[in-house]
Amino acid sequence: MLKPMKVWVKLLIGSILGIVLGSFLPSVHPAVLTWLPWLQELAVRIGRYTVAPILFFSLTIGVYELRRDGGFWPLALRTFLVMAGSTFVVILGGIWAVLLFSPPRIPILVEEQLQAVSLGNLESIQALFPSNMFFALVSDGVYLFPMYVCAFFLGIGLSYDRSYTKPVITLVDSLSRVFYHIGSFFSEILGIIMIVLSAYWAVSYQEALSGEGFRSLMLLLGVLSLVLIGLVLPLMLCLLKADMKPLRVIYGLLGPALAGFFSGDLNFSLPVLLRHSKENLGVRRRVNAVALSLFSTFGRSGSAMVAAVAFVVIIKSYSSLEIYPKDLLFIGFRIFIISFCLARHPGDGAYTALAVLCLHYGQGYEGGYLLLKPLAFYLIAVGTLLDTMITGVGVYALAEMSGLREKGRVGHSI
Repeated sequence: MLKPMKVWVKLLIGSILGIVLGSFLPSVHPAVLTWLPWLQELAVRIGRYTVAPILFFSLTIGVYELRRDGGFWPLALRTFLVMAGSTFVVILGGIWAVLLFSPPRIPILVEEQLQAVSLGNLESIQALFPSNMFFALVSDGVYLFPMYVCAFFLGIGLSYDRSYTKPVITLVDSLSRVFYHIGSFFSEILGIIMIVLSAYWAVSYQEALSGEGFRSLMLLLGVLSLVLIGLVLPLMLCLLKADMKPLRVIYGLLGPALAGFFSGDLNFSLPVLLRHSKENLGVRRRVNAVALSLFSTFGRSGSAMVAAVAFVVIIKSYSSLEIYPKDLLFIGFRIFIISFCLARHPGDGAYTALAVLCLHYGQGYEGGYLLLKPLAFYLIAVGTLLDTMITGVGVYALAEMSGLREKGRVGHSI
């Protein structure tokens, strides 16, 4: 009897077919310009379709179970420590690499007007507490943190008195499992969706290659991603001394990696990542939902690293002067802070971080991000790929440290 095809293989086949299709599509044809972006947006919406209900009910029951066992705050503290540590290491490595292997300057041919780019931090904080708590559940699938806050309070409320809350606990637990299986169905058909996403990516890639000076930066970011995923993350897992081999963990996250790279949208990859963390890596639901929600909101180290590398390249393109240590400290510190403020930008995190960094840095570099506007899709894709992989590895590490991982998952993968 034939074994069912693994999810990552389906996504890979869909990606290859889409790249081949996109390579033959005329990027300037009116039909392509009209329909391909529309199809790409539809594909991203389909991928996001189940993320809100899955995470809302899973996070609610996860908070309840962790509080019941006294493990919520220790897990939350570990999560923020892992996020801060991984962000520091990744940003530092990216800046060091771009200084050591500096790509050629990018020609300065900027004609676009500066755009108002903001992280919207004040609005984001205000949105956490709408006048009506139920409004926190009404989301467009982009900014999910208000829904997470609502799930947190509901999970706390379930701890009130089990004689009253037991029926609600049973209902929430059942809904969590029901929506998880609905999400599993969508992850099985994402291979078809990936054809559209990778075709759109291939068309954008052809346009980017026509620009001068972009290839070296693209190559640098590609090599940095491979080194980070294939070497740095496995070494970090070796320090953890887990029972699962590090490369097996990376292999178990190939599906979410493909989804994140070609969609360029972290929320698109979350349902796939949630399923792979559970079924490939054995991460239990309570830690999976809580750590994944926190990481996807605040742990955007991959996008931050891409923005830092791109910004150093922009500075070198504008000026032949040496970049002083104090400038590097400013860049590193600023992008470190920005990485925790990208919750409203699951689909354009790296480019938004770059734009904000340029505007805050000043000194004539305010419009520097416009130099890389033709390359925005690639920056976003690489940033989302790294965000997804670092999130997956971080969630696995937290489950291992908390003793909340099911053993015996080495031979099983989806």
